[in-house]
Amino acid sequence: MQIDKNELYAWCIVPYDAVERSPEERISMLKALGFQRYAYDWRADDLDDMAGELTLAAENGIEVVAVWLWIDKDWDRPGKLNDANRKIFSVIREVNLKTQLWVGFHPNYFEDLTDSQAVAAGAEMIGYLASRADELGCKVALYNHGDWFGEPANQVKIIQALPERDIGIVYNFHHAHHQLDYYPQIVESMLPYLWSVNLNGMRKRGPKILPIGKGDEEERMLSLLFEQGFTGPFGILGHVEDRDVEDVLRLNLTGLEALSKVK
Repeated sequence: MQIDKNELYAWCIVPYDAVERSPEERISMLKALGFQRYAYDWRADDLDDMAGELTLAAENGIEVVAVWLWIDKDWDRPGKLNDANRKIFSVIREVNLKTQLWVGFHPNYFEDLTDSQAVAAGAEMIGYLASRADELGCKVALYNHGDWFGEPANQVKIIQALPERDIGIVYNFHHAHHQLDYYPQIVESMLPYLWSVNLNGMRKRGPKILPIGKGDEEERMLSLLFEQGFTGPFGILGHVEDRDVEDVLRLNLTGLEALSKVK
């Protein structure tokens, strides 16, 4: 099992950082750690700096592989997005970013729906977002974040309901503790659509966030991906609010190197 370092990107590093780095400091940190790529997550108060950060990343040769998008039934529906999501599309257009949009759903979006109704509702929204993304030269990937939409089997149903669209899956270890018993089946079903995997140390009983190499499941999970032909890209997680994210990323990189040979 050997991972190409160029297939690694940093993830969950904008709102998860006790140091609260500026965009300039964040890009400098990524370069110091040897990252050439990262995915952009945010909270509402980060969006005023988003255009500047994405521009700065490009100027420094840092690829933005994805931007996170969160859909909430109280605020979003096909044809009408909330202020934050409209801002994201506006900034992507402004800076001419060609990237992926990683779409997660609040559980309320599928609440009280039958399985077939949920697939139809998800397909309608994803179809709308994919159409918007196409206009910008971007693509949409489905992001597991728990509940009905967090099951890859349901994501596959949505993708198959949109055969004319090129839609992928980004799979998150840190949202998959409850899926460990049937993880091999998950890999088989989502593999044709799998674009990225975000890594994490994994123990069945948690905690949710654990450094790579400190769990007892992540090596098996990673090995199975390689056996099935998936060799990246892989996300290295920040996702710890009360620590310097540089320290968290270093710890995860060290743990990954212990599990696999990184070339």
